[in-house]
Amino acid sequence: MTQLRRGRAGPTFVGMSKSRQEVLDESRRKGFVAGAAAVATVAIGATVGLPVAAVAAVPTAFFGWRWWRHRAENGIKF
Repeated sequence: MTQLRRGRAGPTFVGMSKSRQEVLDESRRKGFVAGAAAVATVAIGATVGLPVAAVAAVPTAFFGWRWWRHRAENGIKF
């Protein structure tokens, strides 16, 4: 979807706000957070118990979904 900005001479195209490298760096950070959350959830499940791990899986699922969505929206292959 292209974005248009209204100017004095009419609508003009708004350029990209981030470079491709910035998008890839952001994806790497989000992937690292999702991976760390998954490792922490497994560790909690192995040491504390399954009910606590089930609660810890909620933020893990959120971070994983956020990373997946970011990659899909920016056309980054898996």
